[in-house]
Amino acid sequence: MPNPTNSASPPARPGRKTLASVVGLITAGLLFNSIPREESGRKVDAKVEATTGTATIKHISGPQYLRAYLDIVGVATACDGLTGPEIDAARRAGKTFTEQQCTVMLEDALVSHAEAVLACTPSLRLARPGRDYQRFAAVSLAYNVGAGPRGWCGSSARRLFEAGQWAVGCDAFKLWRKAGGKVIPGLVRRRAREWEGCVTNILPGKTPANYAARVAGAR
Repeated sequence: MPNPTNSASPPARPGRKTLASVVGLITAGLLFNSIPREESGRKVDAKVEATTGTATIKHISGPQYLRAYLDIVGVATACDGLTGPEIDAARRAGKTFTEQQCTVMLEDALVSHAEAVLACTPSLRLARPGRDYQRFAAVSLAYNVGAGPRGWCGSSARRLFEAGQWAVGCDAFKLWRKAGGKVIPGLVRRRAREWEGCVTNILPGKTPANYAARVAGAR
């Protein structure tokens, strides 16, 4: 058990679900590999066990935020973009998280956002096959801007998806490029990478096989 004087425990969530059980193996794998890069700028090797849906995230390189900090708009943040009262309390107390705690909390946060996205976007639910990459892009966007009425669920992208206008809906991701009222270059680049995921299997030449190369070159 971590020493309570210098580490923070993840909040318990009874009946904890795996991300794979909510969004499917492909989408879960995409999220676990992408979100650490988008939120922390680090490279990881994330794998999802096909039978159990258990996720393991191995840190390869880049910064790890095991101690909470204030982001560019003054929000207490830790691990890979995690926020909330527990994170702020940990920052004020000078506590740190372990890598395993960060993995558990990241999965819980992704599950929460994914469930909200799927609740308001029936076209992305697992019962609708062939939408792994669009589901991934939507959850990634929601993780960054929120899933509620002022985030994904109130977005033009969601409305366009539900109207069957998939490519135009993907284009609408690029509207979310500001923080604190200013256009942020990092958000412009993130939206470009999410767009590449979103249009996979939709636009000609945008395939899973060349997705990684497309993301690497996205600006």
